[in-house]
Amino acid sequence: MSQYVSRSSGGAGSAARRMGSSRSTASGIVSFLGNARANGVREALRSLNLESLAGRPVEEVFAGLADYICPDGGSIDEGIARDAFIETIADLADAGITDIDGLTSEQIQTVFELYASHTIEARICNDIGARVVTMPSDARTVERIEAQLSEFIQRGVTDAVNAAAVDIGALSQDQVSGFVDSVYEAAFEMLEALGESEAQA
Repeated sequence: MSQYVSRSSGGAGSAARRMGSSRSTASGIVSFLGNARANGVREALRSLNLESLAGRPVEEVFAGLADYICPDGGSIDEGIARDAFIETIADLADAGITDIDGLTSEQIQTVFELYASHTIEARICNDIGARVVTMPSDARTVERIEAQLSEFIQRGVTDAVNAAAVDIGALSQDQVSGFVDSVYEAAFEMLEALGESEAQA
């Protein structure tokens, strides 16, 4: 992981910049959820011409947002952003997020962390497929590595968000993009540091 960030990706800043569509989608998610918390879900949906989704279950609202926040495109980058958004929707119930009308700051942070983690993992898995990163040939070993990788990434993203020490849901539209960019870069920095730490353990 440390070598992936430092060598294959050219450092944390370069790795974060490669997450172009994912960063845009993450900003869209944070902006929408902040708007929903401040002005109500119906008003937030109305601003996107999606008022018909008001009152629907949280998974349906998020599914309806998909075409607006991360439209289906042809590039790998856009595919990663959309697939991660769909995975995040599937995780909502397990994360205890069932009422979009009563979202807390902590739940908005959880949604963002889930999404960012899924995008980073998908990017790394894509690079494995492109042989930028090599994996063992033993299937059981690969499964164990994938499980560890997922946990590793979630830890890095959560640490990066906590280090920012901000109320995500209260960020202004102008602040969201900078926050998202900084978290992605900090997450890759932490993944690099955690990788070095694990290697020395």
